[in-house]
Amino acid sequence: MRVPTIYLETTIFNFPFADDAPQYKADTLRLFAEIKAGKFKPFTSEYVPRELETTKDAGKLAKMKALIADYGITAIPASPEMERLADLYISTGIIPKKYATDALHIAAATVAGLDYIISLNFRHIVKHKTIIETEIINAREGFKRVFIHTPAEVISHEENH
Repeated sequence: MRVPTIYLETTIFNFPFADDAPQYKADTLRLFAEIKAGKFKPFTSEYVPRELETTKDAGKLAKMKALIADYGITAIPASPEMERLADLYISTGIIPKKYATDALHIAAATVAGLDYIISLNFRHIVKHKTIIETEIINAREGFKRVFIHTPAEVISHEENH
């Protein structure tokens, strides 16, 4: 059976250290455990480390960046095709220009042909309008569907009785 490919958006590197959001933290830690167990093949893009650099806490920044190496996460390099697709998302009003990096995340996963984008960015990525409208553009541009989900939607939920 083929292992699903997942794109980890910037928020996913923050939540393992987010003590103020216990459920998102637990779901994200479970996702990383499942990555370690081989359930998913993880990817991110060079846009993620750039965004992580805005973190003020140097200790937290080091921990977040270490996740990429510790979990064998492949960083997808930027490409003109990703930028073109992201520009389409912005020019059609799906994602505001101010948040162009969010468009680049979706475009990176799409151009790379990944199965899922995993995010906890509810403002611009894990949002019904974004999911539907990027899917329409991606299909029109000849790309396969990429599913956008939160960690909770893709991890195993085992009941402890």
